Amino acid sequence: MRLDSLLALNQKNLRTDSTKVKILLQLSRQYSNMDNADKVEEYTDQAVDLAHKIDQKKFSAIAYYRRGLFYHNHNNHQKAEENYLMAINEYASINNLNRIGSTYLDLGNLYASIPDYAKALEVNQKALAIFEKANNEADMARCYTNISDIYQDLGQQSQALVYLKLALKLLKKKNENSREVAVVYHMIGRNYLEANAAELAKMSVKPNQKLKLALDHFNKSLKVAETLEDNGIVASNMRSIGNVYNELGSKEYALNAYLKSVDLSKKEDDKGAYAASLYALGNFYRQEGDFGNATVLLNNSLKVAQEDNVLDLEKNSALALSDVYEKERDYNKSLIFYKQYINVRDRIFNEDKEKEITRRQMQLDFGVKERDFLLHQKITDGELQRQVLLAQKQQQELILKKQQLALSDKERSLQRLTFLKKQADLEIEREIQASKFERAKMQARYETSLRDKQISKQEQQIKFDWKIKIFLSVAITLILLAALVIFFNQRKTNRLNKIINHQKRELEQLSRVKDRIFSVVSHDMRVPINSLISFIQLLEAGNIEQEKLSRYAASLKHNLAYTSTMMENLLNWAASQMQGFNPYLEQIDVSALLQETQQALQSAADQKGVEILNYMPAGIQGKTDSNMLSLVLRNLVSNAIKFTPQGGSISIFSGELNNHLQIKIVDTGVGLTPKQINHFNKMGHLGAGVTTLGTNKEKGTGLGLLLCRTFVGLMDGKITVESNTPQGSVFTIELNKEV
Repeated sequence: MRLDSLLALNQKNLRTDSTKVKILLQLSRQYSNMDNADKVEEYTDQAVDLAHKIDQKKFSAIAYYRRGLFYHNHNNHQKAEENYLMAINEYASINNLNRIGSTYLDLGNLYASIPDYAKALEVNQKALAIFEKANNEADMARCYTNISDIYQDLGQQSQALVYLKLALKLLKKKNENSREVAVVYHMIGRNYLEANAAELAKMSVKPNQKLKLALDHFNKSLKVAETLEDNGIVASNMRSIGNVYNELGSKEYALNAYLKSVDLSKKEDDKGAYAASLYALGNFYRQEGDFGNATVLLNNSLKVAQEDNVLDLEKNSALALSDVYEKERDYNKSLIFYKQYINVRDRIFNEDKEKEITRRQMQLDFGVKERDFLLHQKITDGELQRQVLLAQKQQQELILKKQQLALSDKERSLQRLTFLKKQADLEIEREIQASKFERAKMQARYETSLRDKQISKQEQQIKFDWKIKIFLSVAITLILLAALVIFFNQRKTNRLNKIINHQKRELEQLSRVKDRIFSVVSHDMRVPINSLISFIQLLEAGNIEQEKLSRYAASLKHNLAYTSTMMENLLNWAASQMQGFNPYLEQIDVSALLQETQQALQSAADQKGVEILNYMPAGIQGKTDSNMLSLVLRNLVSNAIKFTPQGGSISIFSGELNNHLQIKIVDTGVGLTPKQINHFNKMGHLGAGVTTLGTNKEKGTGLGLLLCRTFVGLMDGKITVESNTPQGSVFTIELNKEV
């Protein structure tokens, strides 16, 4: 919308005045924001032409400067330099010193980024001279910091420190608590921290003092930044303070500083600073051997550096991660990150090559322009200039001939001196060689006698060593054999102990089952038999009423039914414990078997008012023993009826899971306690359960669930129980689907 309104305004305004120029400058700026280089060129040229026509060079200077800034931001260094220089010429024509100096500063930053430090220093010095003339101390301080950056990059920290102190003096004069003061304090601290021994000597600083000086200046910068609440500078100082404490060996202080740096830089919008803080903390953890934290932080640093295209941090993070994974013996990941490090390093190298090519191209272009200028001067000066050059050339030739003659005389003298020196050296060498020969003969005789003694000692030592080796070999062999025998015996003993312990647990469980069975037989069998004897005695007496006879018969029938069920379960369980008792597995219709079980128990359910719902489709097949499965289903459904109150329901479902048939029996009864559920589902459970009265005081044997678990296991199946929601139990039987 902004662009459309400017274009419409430009079409309406047909006058050649300053308003038209401003519109063209705004259009150029809008297209610059949209990265449209062609349109930037077009409207900048129009603005320059119109500014020249109306003799308003301040607008043409602005146009050139903004176009230079556009190309500077897009790394087109040649066009950026060309436009900056044209802007300087335009500002010079209207004597705007401050704008000339500011443009020189931007040009210096351009040269430093290539890098062409010679040109960068030259234009910064020009800017400094201009600002001094204009008495602009704020921009003079900017020049000093830029020049210090150049010397810092060149590794000349002592020279950089001179300019930083000049900048600090000017900035503190204006405001001691400004952001610029905090930045310069931090730069001075970094200067001390990065200086080598030679540079420290030039600063008159001892090597053991540099860390203290660096820490002092970082703390000064931190104090000013905290006053200004500038989190970006605070985070940068905390990172540098962490580096100093790390070198001093104060690991706890270093860790706290790194953590604060990460926390503060995360809140800022400077992703490069955040990535640097993550890398510093991750590298600290890597040095301390905390590879878990190091891996997380270095991966985050690598990710942020990749997103923000910070190649140096990306390279360092990848290399650090490669080292971490190598120390963790994860060589595949280590190789992956090392390859990434190589790729980034090559990208940096290629960019440096491109900058070098650009720098050389700019130097070449400058040289071509300079030669064109000189050629033009020669043509305009004419013949007089040529004569002067010819005379100068002849004079230079005469001077050169004189120098050649003098040099020839010196060479002859030097050759004579060299010959004499060589002759003396040969004589001295001959005497030295004769002396060395005599000493060598004496040394040879001494070494021969010494060598004979050593040979005799070595022969004796070899014999002794041989005897020791034989003895040690025999001893080691015997020890190894003994160790092997002990090892195999120990392993065999452990294996036998495991088998014995397992058998012991099984026998203990079987003993508990036996005790339970005897308890059931001794108690529950006595009651119905005594009742039967009493009932027979009453019948023999013949004086019992019909109503009492019916009531006693019903009670006796109930007791005998319970006793019959108990006996059937006892006999089935006893049969399952006999060796050679195996199920006959065959493909049967499980749905039909379930239907028979339901019909057999339907009357008991109807008497109690419990509804049995069978959702198993007809024709469901499974690999099972029909008698065993019938007993299991009968016990589970009977238990469900027993523990489900009147008005409840029992639902039976079927399904298929991993080629297995699943049968679920779900009731809405009182359910099992969590302890009972865990006890039943526990692997290897063989114990008899404790009998519990049903909702209508029905008795049980406590063997029903034991039989279900035993028979399902014999059929290669599995049975589990879980709580139903909101109440009741869910028994799940899992059987093979096919033979």
